[in-house]
Amino acid sequence: MTTTADHLQLSPAERSSTDSAGRRTYQVRTYGCQMNVHDSERLSGLLEDAGYDRVEDGDVADVVVFNTCAVRENADNKLYGNLGHLASVKAKRQGMQIAVGGCLAQKDRSEITRRAPWVDVVFGTHNIGSLPALLERARVNHEAQVEILESLDVFPSTLPARRESAYAAWVAISVGCNNTCTFCIVPALRGTEKDRRPGDVLAEIEALVAEGVIEVTLLGQNVNSYGVGFGDRLAFGKLLRACGEIDGLERVRFTSPHPRDFTDDVIAAMAETPNVMPSLHMPLQSGSNAMLKAMKRSYRRDRYLGILDRVRTAIPDAAITTDIIVGFPGETEADFDDTMSLVREARFSGAFTFQYSKRPGTPAATMPGQLSRKVVQERYERLVALVNEITWAENQRSRVTRSRCWSARARAARTPPPPGSPAVPATTGSCTSPRVDMPTEAPALPVRRLRSGPATW
Repeated sequence: MTTTADHLQLSPAERSSTDSAGRRTYQVRTYGCQMNVHDSERLSGLLEDAGYDRVEDGDVADVVVFNTCAVRENADNKLYGNLGHLASVKAKRQGMQIAVGGCLAQKDRSEITRRAPWVDVVFGTHNIGSLPALLERARVNHEAQVEILESLDVFPSTLPARRESAYAAWVAISVGCNNTCTFCIVPALRGTEKDRRPGDVLAEIEALVAEGVIEVTLLGQNVNSYGVGFGDRLAFGKLLRACGEIDGLERVRFTSPHPRDFTDDVIAAMAETPNVMPSLHMPLQSGSNAMLKAMKRSYRRDRYLGILDRVRTAIPDAAITTDIIVGFPGETEADFDDTMSLVREARFSGAFTFQYSKRPGTPAATMPGQLSRKVVQERYERLVALVNEITWAENQRSRVTRSRCWSARARAARTPPPPGSPAVPATTGSCTSPRVDMPTEAPALPVRRLRSGPATW
């Protein structure tokens, strides 16, 4: 699976990338968020189940699949630019097929085949399992197949997967979103939230651990609203605790939560479950209450900072990262100053900063007060400079703390403990928490076995 938009290079593979066994080959090119990466692993698994072999990056495949993103305006430009490049490649390669899926396909639908008539298949976010059949139908009928569903067909996690890592895996616990942020097009493309049953999630994790996985990341457009679909608003905290009971599962992460739904039971579960990592990605978007209201973010800066305070009280070594949008319609210099002041107070370990991008179909696209590119760029550069300054200082402080802990552990390892004293823990971590990741040699991964007992709570 390729996660960049680098142009394919014509090479001897241009003649035919059908492999030595006579099987057709494929390549999946992924844009966007972690959920798209998760879905691309499923697309790869489906194609391999259907008899395709993956080619290496830079080679030209018989089937090229674009799994697209629609969050940013330049996503459109990247896709159509790459499709334009592939038109000449396909013209020289008999039987080559091009498929476009993901959020941009869900949005543009048949517009894709109108603008790029050499595309063979267009499929959306709700029917990724249909890709092999659509490719075969397009090949037999010699015409493009466009299939977009309005609701989820099969939960993607139930599909076969070709994982990119032997030790880490993405596990989707929900898809879709019930929020109505005025800048976001995702709910229109992914649909309303649909939750998997806890037992299904835990069974998948146990199966992954049995294959040698030691780290999972729980995925959802809004992970901490998990449970709303089956009437349990405390379900996400319970799920974290249940992950802590799985033998052989060493690290649990999740992304992304929403401040509106982030409750103290989740903080307690993070602090009290040893394999849940002390890291939190908590999207802010703006430090201005006026902008948060215009964005329909349903929290204000004091509530947001209160969450950070409670997390750091319960988990002193927590690494907290965020998302911030600059230049939302109507943003004044005072609004921007509020964002800068919150960044100074929050002292994030990292931040993804974005210039506001108008997306057709969202309420923000038609709001008054759209800012000039010059103003947005100037503010963006100031924010990036501040974020870099703070994150550098925070990560240097964290590095010193962890180095001291490593030294303490090394001394303890060299000095035999007194009789009857507890052994130094084998797991690495900070002085106050055994759950902080440390750089280690990558071991050969043993096959992990399922724990006994039902995958429920």
